[in-house]
Amino acid sequence: MSAIWEQFRFLWPGWVDLIEIVIVAALVYRILLLLQRTRAMQMILGVGLLGGVYVFARLLDFSLIRALLETLFQYGAIAALVVFQPELRAALARLGQSRMLKVFAKMEGRVVVDEIVEAVDGLSRAGTGAIIALENEMGLDEFASTGSEVEARVSAEMLTTIFTPHSPLHDGAVIIVGDIIRAAGAILPLTQTPLQDKSMGTRHRAALGLSEETDALVIVVSEETSRISVAQAGRMEVGVELDRLREMLEGSLPERGQGLQLVPTS
Repeated sequence: MSAIWEQFRFLWPGWVDLIEIVIVAALVYRILLLLQRTRAMQMILGVGLLGGVYVFARLLDFSLIRALLETLFQYGAIAALVVFQPELRAALARLGQSRMLKVFAKMEGRVVVDEIVEAVDGLSRAGTGAIIALENEMGLDEFASTGSEVEARVSAEMLTTIFTPHSPLHDGAVIIVGDIIRAAGAILPLTQTPLQDKSMGTRHRAALGLSEETDALVIVVSEETSRISVAQAGRMEVGVELDRLREMLEGSLPERGQGLQLVPTS
């Protein structure tokens, strides 16, 4: 009986253990946000399954399975550094985008906003269709890989050039990470929700689809109506004015803007 009690003793942690659990849980949550919708996520699920098997082996005192899994975990950590190298590199790079460090990049952020607003304004005036996705906490690497790598600083001239009619990349989406245009001509998932506004086409469905699966902010310029629309959190605002667009890009999201048509997704 005492042997069984010892096996379950770890289920009653002390207050120091609880603090450690909270810290580890927060770190794991941040890592999962970085890895969400990447190929590495499938491997994370596999590791989680092995971890569950190890817990049961420990509870039931299956010494052979415990020894095998402990050996696997010991050498698997080295293999994980190689397998997850792209994700780890992206995670380290994204540390510079944390909320604490963003304070020091506020001026640079305003420049990026100005360039995007200028580009969207020009595209709207010219009646040129466009779709621009801005990465937030969730990575968009999976979608960026479907397009052509650009790796250029955000500028109104570059965005206008990409969406020039009949150019090789004008049909797909531009993906922006920080102040860098990561990819152009990217393919985004289409929403399955019926759109009530019949004037909205594939670009709007793609923008809404991405906003349903990630926390990205997606800007659409309609080729047919020249209207500016913004999709975020599974909802789309149509007829967005430039001032409202600037507020959304800067992270200030009023509940309802003047002259906006709020398009429901259900």
